[in-house]
Amino acid sequence: MELLFIDLNWELLKAVLIIIGLDLILGGDNAVVIAMASRNLPKHHQNRAIVLGTSLAILIRVALATVAIYLLTIPYVQLVGGLFLFYIALKLLIEKDDDLEIESSSTLIGAVKTIVVADLIMSFDNVLAIAAASNQNVILIIFGLAVSVPIIIFGSKIILMMMNKYPAIVYGGASLLAYTSADLILKEERLEHTFAYIPNHHLMLPLMLVFLVCLIGYSYNFRRN
Repeated sequence: MELLFIDLNWELLKAVLIIIGLDLILGGDNAVVIAMASRNLPKHHQNRAIVLGTSLAILIRVALATVAIYLLTIPYVQLVGGLFLFYIALKLLIEKDDDLEIESSSTLIGAVKTIVVADLIMSFDNVLAIAAASNQNVILIIFGLAVSVPIIIFGSKIILMMMNKYPAIVYGGASLLAYTSADLILKEERLEHTFAYIPNHHLMLPLMLVFLVCLIGYSYNFRRN
C-alpha cells in the first residue's frame, strides 16, 4: 500500500513538473506580449493590466485545456495531437520568431483586452501540451498554471535571456515536448495492438522521438550557421 501511495505521488509530481516545464518553455513569447501591451500605460496602471490580463488568460487557458482533455478522448485525436506536439517541438528548434508587433494601448481596458486576445491566439500549442501532460486531471492543470504563469510574467526577461544564451535549454524544452508527444501517442487505445508488437514500446518511442527531434534540430541549425 505504501509503495502504491509513493508511486501515485510520483506520477502526480511528474505530471505537475512536466506541465510547469512546458508552460515555461512555451510561454516566453506570451510574457513578451504582456510587457509590450502594457508598456504605454502609466506606471500605476501597468501592474493592474498585467494582473488582470494574466488572471483572465489563466482562466481561459484552464477552460480550453479542459475542453482539450475531452477532445483527446475522441478516436485518433491523441495520435493527431501527439504528432502536432512533435511538430511544435521541431518548430521550437528550427524557427526563429520574428519580432512581435503588438499594439500597446494607453488605457487599462485596452491593454487587458490586448493581453487576453494575444494570449488566446498564441496559446494553442501550450494548451494542447498541458492537456496531454495532465492525465485528464483538471486540478493538475490549474495547479501547474498557477505556479508557472507568475514565474513567466515576472521572470520573462530572465527566461528569454537564458534560452538565447544557453541553447541547451531550448533543446531540453523540445525534448520535453517530444516526450509528451510520445506519451500522448502511446495513450491512443486504437493503436495498443500495434504497439504490443514493439518490445519496450513505452520506453523506445519516447527515446526515439526525443533523439529524432534533437538530431533534426541540431542538423538544421548546424547547416544554417
